[in-house]
Amino acid sequence: MGTLGRPQPVQAVMGVIYADGEDLAPLESRLAAELGEIDARSEAFDFDATDYYEEEMGTGLKRIFYGFKDLIDPADIVDIKLRAAAIEEDMSRDGKRSVNLDPGYMDFNKFILVSAKFLAQKIYMTKGVYADPTIYYDRGWKVYDWAFPDFRSGRYNDFFSEVRKSYKAKIRNMGDAAPAEEKRIG
Repeated sequence: MGTLGRPQPVQAVMGVIYADGEDLAPLESRLAAELGEIDARSEAFDFDATDYYEEEMGTGLKRIFYGFKDLIDPADIVDIKLRAAAIEEDMSRDGKRSVNLDPGYMDFNKFILVSAKFLAQKIYMTKGVYADPTIYYDRGWKVYDWAFPDFRSGRYNDFFSEVRKSYKAKIRNMGDAAPAEEKRIG
């Protein structure tokens, strides 16, 4: 057995589902306070591949993604999920969420969402949080069979490619700390 070591740092990403017209400035301030400077922002995509959140949040939903400047230890995503749940609760109105926060992380090869819900493909981490492999990179973004319909559509791939490019640069800037795996990934 090889030596166990620290995992490679990963790029934290936060997906946000919200009603069109929602002022995201307070949320962005809170996310920056919790996770550090936001250095990537996607366009606002229509969240129309499912009506799952409409009863709670209404119609005309949007999804936006944020990437953060500082890389994290992958294990930190569990606490980020718990803090995201607290933010959702704090921003609720009349017992209903005004935002749905979907934290995840990216490394060279994949994007992982985290969830408090069990399904067969999800891997238990700790504190009631599961890792859900969502998309992976192999000469372009590919989806796992179980990925949510909006991810299967490919609409987010350009944003994730930009975040992956930024992530690769951050790892390279770490110098000797950059893992050998990075050299094999296009």
